[in-house]
Amino acid sequence: MLIGYARTSTFDQVAGLDAQLSALEQVGCIERLFREQVSSVGEREQLDQALDFAREGDVFVVVRLDRLARSTTDLLRIIDLLETKGVALRVLDFGGAEMDTKSPTGRLMITMFGALAQFERELMLVRQREGIERAKREGKYKGRAPTALRKLPAMRALAGEGLTPSEIANRLQVSRASVYRLLSAERA
Repeated sequence: MLIGYARTSTFDQVAGLDAQLSALEQVGCIERLFREQVSSVGEREQLDQALDFAREGDVFVVVRLDRLARSTTDLLRIIDLLETKGVALRVLDFGGAEMDTKSPTGRLMITMFGALAQFERELMLVRQREGIERAKREGKYKGRAPTALRKLPAMRALAGEGLTPSEIANRLQVSRASVYRLLSAERA
């Protein structure tokens, strides 16, 4: 049986999820198709269910490797789990080709590309941090304004109407501690 798995990181990526589902259906993943919209660092319940469902002789199909694993270690863990169960992994878009773990060459290529993808992501994060630090030094990066601080005028108004800090926090959807902190700083 072909078991399809599709994932996007956010609910906003509807087109990406639809494209993955379409590609999986085109290769025959119709009986069992697992999908979720969750960050790879979050709890991936559908992935866990799909891996649990897989049986000997099945083929686990994903469109791209980055939709399956969060790191090389995670990828190797998933491949090991699948191999232990007698399940092959098939990646549809593998740099323009298709790859599976049925052969030693396929396992080698998937492992190498997984390591390269993790390396690329880590380099991107380093460059991002360096860019933010440079922007901070140059005074160009301020960060986002604290959410509660932006709501201070509304906090003042609600406090003036006699609402308690808990009521203000609920109404403005900020923490009660933020209400206490900001309103007490005003009185000081």
